[in-house]
Amino acid sequence: MVLFRLTRWVLRHRLSVILGWLVLTVAGAASVMPAIDAMTPDFGALPGRPGYETNQQILRDYGNGGAADPLVLAVTLPDGDTVDRPGVRAELAHAFDRIAATTGEARVVSYPGTGDRGLVSADARTTFALLYPPAGSEFPPYAAWLPGLERAVADARVAGAPLRLTGTDALFVQSSAASGPGLLAEITVAGLAALVVLAVVFGSVLAVLPLLMAMIAVLVTFLGIWGLTAVTEVSFVVQFLVGLIGLGMAIDFALLITSRWREERANGADNRTAVEQAMTTAGTAVVFSGVTVAVALASLLVLPVPFLRSMGFGGLLIPLFSVLVAITLLPVLLATVGPALDRFRPRRRAVSGTRRHRGWSDWAQSVVRRPVAAALAATLLLGLLIAPVFGLRLAAPVPAAMASAGPARRGLDTLTAAGIGAGVLSPDYVLTDGDPAPAASRARSVPGVRAVPMPDERSWRRDGTSLLVVLIDEPAGSEAGAATRDRLREALSELPGTRVGGTAAQGRDFVDAVYGSAPMVLALVVLVTLVLLVRAFRSLILALKAVALNLLSVAATLGLLVLAWQYGYLSEPLWGIAATSALTEWVPVMVFAFLFGLSMDYEVFILARIREEYDATGSTTQAVTLGIARTGRLVTSAAVILFLAFASLAATPGTEVKIFATALGLGILLDATVVRSVLVPALVVLAGRWNWWLPRALARALLIRDRSGATPAAAPRPSPEKAAPLSFWHWCRSN
Repeated sequence: MVLFRLTRWVLRHRLSVILGWLVLTVAGAASVMPAIDAMTPDFGALPGRPGYETNQQILRDYGNGGAADPLVLAVTLPDGDTVDRPGVRAELAHAFDRIAATTGEARVVSYPGTGDRGLVSADARTTFALLYPPAGSEFPPYAAWLPGLERAVADARVAGAPLRLTGTDALFVQSSAASGPGLLAEITVAGLAALVVLAVVFGSVLAVLPLLMAMIAVLVTFLGIWGLTAVTEVSFVVQFLVGLIGLGMAIDFALLITSRWREERANGADNRTAVEQAMTTAGTAVVFSGVTVAVALASLLVLPVPFLRSMGFGGLLIPLFSVLVAITLLPVLLATVGPALDRFRPRRRAVSGTRRHRGWSDWAQSVVRRPVAAALAATLLLGLLIAPVFGLRLAAPVPAAMASAGPARRGLDTLTAAGIGAGVLSPDYVLTDGDPAPAASRARSVPGVRAVPMPDERSWRRDGTSLLVVLIDEPAGSEAGAATRDRLREALSELPGTRVGGTAAQGRDFVDAVYGSAPMVLALVVLVTLVLLVRAFRSLILALKAVALNLLSVAATLGLLVLAWQYGYLSEPLWGIAATSALTEWVPVMVFAFLFGLSMDYEVFILARIREEYDATGSTTQAVTLGIARTGRLVTSAAVILFLAFASLAATPGTEVKIFATALGLGILLDATVVRSVLVPALVVLAGRWNWWLPRALARALLIRDRSGATPAAAPRPSPEKAAPLSFWHWCRSN
């Protein structure tokens, strides 16, 4: 009733609603660039965590290092030459110092400066140096120095051999600078793809209406983000989420409402009545869907990580404005220009309110006839996809996965070809009070540690502390690399005044901070979502089923992600990116927050329509058949639109963004096909009349009323038809 009254209000104040949204849209368009400029590149703030605080102290006292991996200079001498030949060591020192001088006061760790053979390959032909220029405030911290260093390296030679510049910053910048669309291009591509899908769905100029709603929602969301940046830090990743997820979500909401409006008109309702009916049915589903998405994203707010909290704040605005546009501006436009837009069709096509898409109707009937087989097949597939989750590793991707070609990748290949592991690009740091010798000795004794060089320069001793670099061949993302770093941390824990820093240590902090509180966050999200769904469906069983299937869908998506990226089954053939050996620490929690909410959209769309059909017919099987037949095409179209948005995001340079976009894209397709098109209808049929059960006490507690305004009955009411839907056990006995 609330939505019905709101719809009547906006229809009475059409001009005010249109002008209000016009002002907000213009302001939103003007705020896009200021909002993006105000965003922060910071991913790693973890106040109070040991690795993070150690890195911060290193950065304050030494001006670089800590969570900032060094730049690496590598050289392989010609055949027959080694670093031990007279004069080569001096040449190396001169070349390294000359290159470092281009950055001002840079610290260097090299074989000529330390004599540590861990900086030299086994055949003595390849050596490398760690370069620490002053860290900048941008991300990555050494990016500003790269152009000058690249010019200096291009002119450098040692014994006639060229030097190579690599490192995680160099690999990241090279990957990010690779060919790929920017945000505006991505939104344009995704919008055009969505328009094609909408044109197929509507077959008329009406297809532009959902796209227009999405554009307005995205621009106004940027206005909200700009205001948010004035009170808290907002990650730069939010711009992509607003632009692409906002585009897909707002289109989905408008698509559902517009399709229902069209159906009501085809059933004979006048235009105003059709708008009101569409808003009270499809509009209600949209509101519950948007609130569910917001609840899932709100889970990020309770995590003790500023970066994720900013993502949660930013993400909350996406469903908020998508819903507001759908329930205020869209009904006004449908009531005014909707019929005119629907009349302009490239080819005439009859639109019937009772007409159902034949393919989806046939599919629904096949699932209704064989619910056990359908449920078992879908469950088996999900189980197979969930299995890889047990091999999930959380760490930064291995360096080889950051760039597949280019100068920085050639520098990395120079090291690995000489038997020097890629883990040296991301050293651990030991910050100790006083004499560093005991800590160095203890670190060298740890199996898997390649070297602990100790430069003599005073730049490695500051304010009563000493800084050590610990080189490990295996990356932190590998099993062996993680085990070595665990042993290192344990070996040094007994030395007073000794702390371990570096990107791996900060990554462990992130995992402990986020996933240590994951059970509490998960329970909170599930509980709140369950309450919302019980109110939406007026059924306890449907709500429990929806939450359980959503969790299965997210788990299966994470399993797909492990196969696609950690093992490289998709990343290598599609992008030529090597297996990452691990998933970036923030990816799974972000995938859960966004995918749990987005995939619940389809659950609400389908089950709300099934509930509506059951209220009208009293038959579960008929409700499932009609519900799937009338929503299957819409859900599939909405999923395709979101998938195309995420595919556009996956074209963004940068491995970590590709991983995140792949997860959302694959998750949406998996959810819309296997889960919503097969498992949901099959389980509803098997549950039969028990789907509609709602304890009277729970109904009173949640203030739930049925369509007549009464509290629903405590027991499930049987179908009036003789062909009542069978429960699972009755189905087994009869077959």
